[in-house]
Amino acid sequence: MKISRPNAKNLTPEEIRQLEHLKATIERATADGKVTRQELETIKAAEWADGKVSVQELELYRTLILEKIEKGELEYEW
Repeated sequence: MKISRPNAKNLTPEEIRQLEHLKATIERATADGKVTRQELETIKAAEWADGKVSVQELELYRTLILEKIEKGELEYEW
């Protein structure tokens, strides 16, 4: 299913930098095929660094963590 966001605005350079930082944080945390509670706390802190969580940040979280856990590609350690 394709999702359309006709009212979406172009990202600012700062927002792009924050997305890249979040992606790098997620990739470091999941490189071993596992994600811990502490790593999730670090990821959430990166998401909230600017005081808000954008749609793009939620999409990264969903695709790089939640979908991989669901598919069995990533393990969540309690």
